[in-house]
Amino acid sequence: MDKKLLAPLSSLRWVPRNSLKANDWNPNKVSKDNLKLLVQSILTNGWTLPIVVRPDMTIIDGFHRWTVAGEEPLLSMLDGKVPVVIVEHDDESGDIYGTVTHNRARGTHLLEPMKAIVSRLMNEGKSITEISKQLGMKPEEIFRLSNFDREEFLELMTKDVKEYSQAELITKI
Repeated sequence: MDKKLLAPLSSLRWVPRNSLKANDWNPNKVSKDNLKLLVQSILTNGWTLPIVVRPDMTIIDGFHRWTVAGEEPLLSMLDGKVPVVIVEHDDESGDIYGTVTHNRARGTHLLEPMKAIVSRLMNEGKSITEISKQLGMKPEEIFRLSNFDREEFLELMTKDVKEYSQAELITKI
């Protein structure tokens, strides 16, 4: 096996989160909803991807994992530490290439496969609430991806509701 190819994983270690620093070239932005989804992913699956850093602890890939690790509940659950692998490039352009290729290589979700996933989960009896939480989707998005008509979907949405709040009459004085 090629030692250079294996070098990053052989450097895997947990380090204080505060010892890392953001780079100044990352073109990737993540919405607040997707940051919440990232936290949910870590809580559900565990920490599956280390943060990729230069030897000086500048982040090449994993800025958003690093970000959410600095907030509760992850901060205390991880004792303020994050997993890192160290990558050494000949110059900063290699670091920049690493950031962009890591992000672009993750790809995008295509419509038809996402429809199949939502249908599969719903056919397995998963609730809209659970699918929404686990996949970071709003109910409207699940509806658009499902094969249900509006009435069937609304019935599914309210199927687990045990009680409704009391209606309140509001009048101006």
